[in-house]
This record gives sequence, C-alpha cells and structure tokens, in this order.
Amino acid sequence: MTNGTSGINGTNRGDMSAFSENFPHEDFFMQQARKNGAEVGAPDPTVGAGGLINFVVGLISAKSIVEIGTGSGVSALWIFNDAPVDATLTSIDSEREHSASAKEILDEAGISAQKFRLITGNIIEVVGKLADSNYDLMIVRSPIDMVDVVQESYRLLKSNGVLIIDNALDGGKVADPTQRDFETIARRDSIKAIKEDSRWSSTLLPIGGGALLARKI
Repeated sequence: MTNGTSGINGTNRGDMSAFSENFPHEDFFMQQARKNGAEVGAPDPTVGAGGLINFVVGLISAKSIVEIGTGSGVSALWIFNDAPVDATLTSIDSEREHSASAKEILDEAGISAQKFRLITGNIIEVVGKLADSNYDLMIVRSPIDMVDVVQESYRLLKSNGVLIIDNALDGGKVADPTQRDFETIARRDSIKAIKEDSRWSSTLLPIGGGALLARKI
C-alpha cells in the first residue's frame, strides 16, 4: 500500500485524505473564521480534523473543554456545534490577534460570552493555573511548550477524559526522521510520551495533519 491510496493488490483506490477532508460540512461562520485565520496566520484544524473534534465532543458529551491554540475560532465553532447546552470552553493562545479574531467570530455566530473564555498569555504559565481533574476534553494544537502541556494534560483531565493533539504529525514531517526543527521534535516527543505512558490509552489517526487521541485511564 502506497501513500494510503492503493489497495492490497496495488490498484489505485483514490485519494482517501481528500475524500475524508470533504466529508464534514463547514457552515458560514466556520468558513469565515478559516478565511480570517489564513489572513493572520492562525493555526486552525483542517475540515476533517474539525469534524473529528465535533464527533468526540458529542461522543463523550464534553461539558468542560480546554484548548491550547485558539487559532481564529474554527475549532471553537466545531466544539460548540455538537456540545451540550451547558458546555464551556477555555481556549488559550500566545497571540492576542488570534484570540481577538476568535472572539469576533464567536460573537457573530451567536455563541454566548458566558460559554467561553479566551486567554492570551504564556501558555505553560496559564495551563499551570488550571484546576486539577476539571476537564472532559483537552485539545492541544500549539507546539509551544507542547511536551510540558501534554504532561500537564493528565492532571487537568477527569478520569476517562480525552486528549486530542491536533496536527500531531504536521502533515507528515513528524514521520520523517530527517526533520529536526523545534516544532517537529516537540510533536514527536509528545506522541512518544503518550505512547509510552501506561496511564493513557491512545491511537494515532491520519486525519488533517494527523490527530493523536488519548484517553486518561
């Protein structure tokens, strides 16, 4: 099987990645947020990754969610698309411009300000102040302090809480051992830490830029 596009007999079966990315549907506000994010260089989930986030939120009925890497608000919109009515989101980003863009689109989409708080600051310092065993779902997107944030995620999640590392493979760079830049190493080390820690049950999916899902045992 080559690049996930050929069957066991070598016959081309089509582009599964592109097909998967076109499977979820983004509404007007998600599309607008994505355009805003492209303008400011915000790290947003792909459409496929957004659909996965939406599915997990609904699957575990996540009411308390924390996100590292706000982006332009695309992820937040996917979260609230299938979240319980009393769900709340804490989203942290190191870039004020990203947080401002996310707040604007959430307001436009009619998401009550009581349902989310957007925090801009030093990521690991903010994460260190969050309450223990308080969250059903944690989404990590920013590679800044990723290894430390992933380590903290076990403390923050409730029992059976779920961790998602979005863009975990950075579109394939993590799987390439010749790639040794800071962000790639941070993602690679984070994946390894989860895989080797018996306190987690985990899987790695080739959705978007790659998604690692882990459940706190």
